[in-house]
Amino acid sequence: MTLPLTHSFDVLVVGSGIAGITAALEAAEAGCSVALAAGGGLFSGSSFYPGTWGLGLIGPEDETDLPDLARTIQKVGCGMASRPLVETFAAGIHPAIEKVRGMGVKLRRAAQKDQREFIPCFDHKTRDWNGIEFDSARQVFGGRLEALGVQILEHCEALQLVRAKNRVCGAVMLYRGGLCYFGCRALVLATGGYGSIFRYHLCTEDVSGIGQAMALEAGCTLVNMEFMQMMPGYLNPAPKTIFNEKTFRFTNLRRADGRPLLPEDGETQRLLDLRSTHGPFTSRLDSKQVDIALFRAFQEDQRGVEVTYSQEMRENPPEFITTYFDWLAQAKGLTADDPIHVGIFAHAANGGVKIAPDTSTGVPGLFACGEVTGGMHGADRIGGLSTANGLTFGGKAGRAAAAACQDAPNAPAECEFQGWTCPDEAAMTRTLQEAMFRDAMVLRCESGLRRALGTVEELEGKLHGQPSLQPLEVAKARRLECRLVTARCVLQAALLRRESRGSHYREDFPEMDPAQERQIQICGDHENLSVHFAAPFCEEKRNHLCCD
Repeated sequence: MTLPLTHSFDVLVVGSGIAGITAALEAAEAGCSVALAAGGGLFSGSSFYPGTWGLGLIGPEDETDLPDLARTIQKVGCGMASRPLVETFAAGIHPAIEKVRGMGVKLRRAAQKDQREFIPCFDHKTRDWNGIEFDSARQVFGGRLEALGVQILEHCEALQLVRAKNRVCGAVMLYRGGLCYFGCRALVLATGGYGSIFRYHLCTEDVSGIGQAMALEAGCTLVNMEFMQMMPGYLNPAPKTIFNEKTFRFTNLRRADGRPLLPEDGETQRLLDLRSTHGPFTSRLDSKQVDIALFRAFQEDQRGVEVTYSQEMRENPPEFITTYFDWLAQAKGLTADDPIHVGIFAHAANGGVKIAPDTSTGVPGLFACGEVTGGMHGADRIGGLSTANGLTFGGKAGRAAAAACQDAPNAPAECEFQGWTCPDEAAMTRTLQEAMFRDAMVLRCESGLRRALGTVEELEGKLHGQPSLQPLEVAKARRLECRLVTARCVLQAALLRRESRGSHYREDFPEMDPAQERQIQICGDHENLSVHFAAPFCEEKRNHLCCD
């Protein structure tokens, strides 16, 4: 079908989490006309996920801490982070935090910052710890967007990036019940990760991987797609609430049938103490035994594992844990006295669209930031750096997009878009999510990954029904198509990485292989994907540094 140009802007930002909002503000401050397209309402996506109290945010303590932070990002990332991105990232965090603070956003500070709970996940020391409170962020960001004249397009879902002469010049959107073509001189992609391609996920349904698939289709490269954070979350009560990993050392874990999850001995306490230092699963540490046991129990009985807390923690919790339970009581009506059942959920992606330090993607007119991107984290990610990523690279994307508008042509007056029906979209989505839960979560192996890939191929064969002009039906089919493309990328990267590294764990290859200390990159389209190891990193291994 041919769609006429609905409206055109200098900069179109797709995605309304921290990264997208920051990009929109920066582009508007540069004098551009800006539209911010939110798949749901404004302040959506993983940034404003309702299953936790707010946004953890860390940065270097001061200028002297920058080299250590950069080295630690590389070390925790198991050599899978890009050094230019890491150095740009570390240097940009403090200015980004100060800008947010200067806008008036309330940042919670630690009163007892030397308590071990304030050491960020996977880190080895305390940093500049901040907490962005949701209510303050919404009020301040909302007021600033309005003051700058940013046009907010709520419930506006991107379905396809529009290109003319190999330049991205807009997007086809589902908006107000119809298919619309919004043009732009530069587009910022900030659509988030791909957690909801898994059955159990600690994110909203719109975090579906559609941005990764659209970017791939437009000519971008994806990187580190096999590195997906998996972490405990509530099954009941308060389903999909994020479990506070700092409490692990105070827990008693039992299977649904009442049996202890782990042997009741001193070794178990050591593992639980270590497990309290990080939120997501990692294959790097002995604490992986806790997650593996938890996930196996969850697969066997999806009532999950019962968690109760020690009297010590209930009577005298550390400050960080107190903050969590204060929020939990207010938001969910739960206290530390209430038993809960937990399982392992997909949480956040460490990989995505490959970007340069200025957030350019290699495709003219297209910039990307936030969780849709990859390369600045690696195989594991330090806690609090997801928010820092959104602020730092969101700002860079807004500024770079504004600069790109100067010599950019106007968007064409019309574009082509092919719409299809998919009558079984809901059932097919559930089938995909089940396959990814079964074979691509914490426990991965050759046979399971190939089985999941076979499911994806079978679903792709059923995808296209009849051509359609019905916007809602077209959007459903397109959404599933993109989810399948992104799932295929995750599975093929996981198959190629025949080792365990950080968040990627292969039961059939449980050890890290130094020969595979290279990023896996993906390019092409879903019918002809190229999934390959990038060129070897340069020889700076003693400092855990790597080059592109």
